Amino acid sequence: MNHIGVIGAGAWGTALAQVAAQNGPVTLWAFEPEVAQAINELHENSAFLAGIPLSPAIRATAHIADLADCDALLVVTPAQHMRVILQAAPVGATPLLLCAKGIEAGTMALMSEAAAEACPEAPIAALSGPTFASEVAAGLPTAVTLACGDDALGERLAARIALPHFRPYRSTDLIGAEIGGAVKNVLAIACGIVEGASLGRNARAALIARGFAEMTRFGIARGAKAETLAGLAGLGDLVLTCSSEQSRNFSLGLGIGRGESAASLLSDRRTVAEGAFTAPVLVQAARAAGVEMPIAEAVAALIAGDWTATQAVEALLARPLRSEAG
Repeated sequence: MNHIGVIGAGAWGTALAQVAAQNGPVTLWAFEPEVAQAINELHENSAFLAGIPLSPAIRATAHIADLADCDALLVVTPAQHMRVILQAAPVGATPLLLCAKGIEAGTMALMSEAAAEACPEAPIAALSGPTFASEVAAGLPTAVTLACGDDALGERLAARIALPHFRPYRSTDLIGAEIGGAVKNVLAIACGIVEGASLGRNARAALIARGFAEMTRFGIARGAKAETLAGLAGLGDLVLTCSSEQSRNFSLGLGIGRGESAASLLSDRRTVAEGAFTAPVLVQAARAAGVEMPIAEAVAALIAGDWTATQAVEALLARPLRSEAG
């Protein structure tokens, strides 16, 4: 496994291309031709990952057909656009390593489920965990979960992208890795709201703990393993994104907590806060699975403009007292 293709040249896709380029050639597909041109000419993605010099082993392109000769494809598109982009990509039986975190609107499909329908011949794996793109691209220490039902394929993919500062831990629990990544985005919005509304560290710690309980209940209902959700792809990613403005989801919640509308905040962004799109789908999927997720429901109501931050907090605090294990 030598030539790696990366579908998506946002901050995270570019950071992963930088990682993969340390072990071999990389072709990076960008939706925007000007982004591809800048990467090739300046060796920098100033639009999405400014200030990070990129490896000359990365060749950028705006033509998705140029990925046809790749040995594996890292899929780093926005979750809600992944299916359509994969249908246009030259995938065939090329292994896919899915790096988007979300649940597809309309179908309630996890990314692996949507990818399997779009590319039925392709083996599928997922990469998830606590990762800020700028830190990964800068070579700071990072550990992730690489989940794949085919352990031999997972081992080959892990070996291809592993570096001294980028350590993939293998798992066969694809569902758990994906659910952890999707749910934590929603919970990060909630934590940003707590910070923006100046509700204190006690409240944020409680929300992280109760949010993790929601993640675990939903994950197990969908067939995930509890130990996966307690690992890098679940708890690890949750802790990171619930505590820093580098998280796009946390910063979105921060603005909402300060009284700004979700609609205006989302319209001003060039980058995607996946949790805003995942929240209503997650609530729908949780209800279908018979799982209570009050924090996710509050976030969905805030994103839809049905509640203010004050109303959401009041609704959560007014819930009946119950056992913590429930």
